[in-house]
Amino acid sequence: LMMIGSGCFSETAMSHPDVSEYEPVARSDAALQRRGRGPHPMQQFLGLVMAAVDGDAERLAAVLAGVRTYQAHPYQRAPQDRPVVARCGAARLLDYGGSGPPVVFVPSLINPPTVLDLAEENSLLRWLSGQGVRPMLVDWGTPAAEELALDIDGYVTERLLPLLGAVGERVALAGYCLGGTIAVAAAALHPVTRLALIATPWRFAGYDTEHRRVVASWWQAAVPVAAALGALPMDLVQPLFWGLDPRAASAKFAAFARMDPDSPGAKAFVALEDWANDGPPLAIPAARQCFEDFFERDATGTGAWTIDGTVIDPALLRVPLANFISTRDRIVPVAAAADAGACLQLPAGHVGMVVGSQAKSLLWEPLRDFLTG
Repeated sequence: LMMIGSGCFSETAMSHPDVSEYEPVARSDAALQRRGRGPHPMQQFLGLVMAAVDGDAERLAAVLAGVRTYQAHPYQRAPQDRPVVARCGAARLLDYGGSGPPVVFVPSLINPPTVLDLAEENSLLRWLSGQGVRPMLVDWGTPAAEELALDIDGYVTERLLPLLGAVGERVALAGYCLGGTIAVAAAALHPVTRLALIATPWRFAGYDTEHRRVVASWWQAAVPVAAALGALPMDLVQPLFWGLDPRAASAKFAAFARMDPDSPGAKAFVALEDWANDGPPLAIPAARQCFEDFFERDATGTGAWTIDGTVIDPALLRVPLANFISTRDRIVPVAAAADAGACLQLPAGHVGMVVGSQAKSLLWEPLRDFLTG
């Protein structure tokens, strides 16, 4: 937090006496490793906070108190040891047990897949395993040399399809966020029983024009950095999400500072924030296809995305399709969702629809009903 004095922020911000009093707090080595820099990149987050509080020393102190409390919180996600159904390169297919139709969940390439299994008491996958479904989760892993050469097409054909083939029977697919976009391609190229899309972007022209301009400008600036590093680190991507609602990104820490740190709500906050601040780097070809072909040119929404001669379009799929759309989503607005299948609009946010307090009734139960036919 002392990076506030690094010269990257205004003299006005440095004039608040409360800021200079913030010192690193004691914490365990494990906590330091997990979130000592979080939220990160810290410099950009603090710059966002300075702009959001607009010179209000009391609000600034509240946000920084929340950040310190988060960094020092003792919560740790319990180690997971799920049976591995199949491996392909760095990617694994993890089995969550249960009986019933097999369903492969495809997460985004951005952020870890653990949002679908956030905590023992808040896990879509664990809940489904006791509801007549056998959920399996794709863990893309940390890209090695082979994955760093893959674009999104390659992730579909060289990672996801082999994992699906290794199950030994036809499966349903459920894709979350960009994982839903990827799942559409897999369903077009591999026989599946049904397809569920959850907060999935498809019609990128549906994004606000200014937002698309900002993303394009950010990508042009990120390319040389990613090229020098050999991949696109999540530290470069995270500010894009913060920028969607800067005030909310800072205000949530002020609210967290007022919570009882031992309360379920505080632990849920830490679990979710740990997930949001984590994630392996993204292969440059995959990032380029996402930000140039999809976001800038809307190849998906215009029917221009093809793989090996097959047009990738959810409207062309001949399988039952449920499209769960968030009406409060700043990451994937309603206008960006595909106009295909049975569309169910949920009054929740992009992440809240999966792990929020109303997630079970809004998403989990109707998803179960769809997957079990």
